[in-house]
Amino acid sequence: MSPRAPLTVLLASPRGFCAGVDRAIQIVERAIARYGAPVYVRHEIVHNRHVVERLRALGAVFVEDLDECPDDRPVVFSAHGVPKSVPAEAKARRMLFLDATCPLVSKVHVEAQRHFEAGREIVLIGHAGHPEVVGTMGQLPDGAVRLIETVEDAQSFEPRDPANVAFVTQTTLSVDDTADIVAALRARFPGIAAPHKEDICYATTNRQDAVKAIAGRAEVLLVIGSANSSNSVRLAEVGRRAGARAYLIEDASVLEPRWVEGARTVGVTAGASAPEVLVQGVIDKLAAAFDVTVEEVDTARETVTFKLPRAVAG
Repeated sequence: MSPRAPLTVLLASPRGFCAGVDRAIQIVERAIARYGAPVYVRHEIVHNRHVVERLRALGAVFVEDLDECPDDRPVVFSAHGVPKSVPAEAKARRMLFLDATCPLVSKVHVEAQRHFEAGREIVLIGHAGHPEVVGTMGQLPDGAVRLIETVEDAQSFEPRDPANVAFVTQTTLSVDDTADIVAALRARFPGIAAPHKEDICYATTNRQDAVKAIAGRAEVLLVIGSANSSNSVRLAEVGRRAGARAYLIEDASVLEPRWVEGARTVGVTAGASAPEVLVQGVIDKLAAAFDVTVEEVDTARETVTFKLPRAVAG
């Protein structure tokens, strides 16, 4: 039996669950414990199949619209946020609802509202159709927010009053991509009102920085996360920009050993909605094929926590 080839695994830190994801999952778990099953959840609570399936087994029912929910059962709104019309409808139906919107997404909603009340034309940098973008645009009347997805969009955008424009951003975007779009907007509208703090959340920034720290040393980067997870997709893009062959994988079951054949160093990270157990599963699969040495590369310490809603906090 030939000896297994040596393989160094650079494990990015921070990785995996952020405070907003952790809070959202806890809200669903506690709602089921307090009110019993079923508890309805509007949209996937976070974008990870494993998390959704585990909560479904506990008694969560995932739906895309309040029309699918009975009036007499609790409903949880996902971490991505919802348009204002959704809680308004829930109140009208006297439903018990729990809002698991990430507080950092809620901050963007508040900023957009303030700009609107100040009479500014609002630009949202984000991806069309993403539930966070739908939720943010749905805070204000139709037409109040213009979606900008690319530098080209920023260059072709024609506001009613170039001196009275503001921008907000989707929290899970690539820091680098957003910087390019913001630069294009600022070049055209020097007085554009910017967020008080960077809207891209601390966890997105930290995970991208961690990928940059390992991607330059690794021939291959494995990003654990679902294909519909915006922040996970961005991590793979950041890795490719840094020169690594990056693969976005749901879990160890889809990892092809041939992807890492001939490589001496592999980077591993996980998106903000991917559980740590999936990371260990990937390392275990690599260790079954290679003589693995794990080196954790720590670029930041995260101490952020968010309070739970009063209805499930006790």
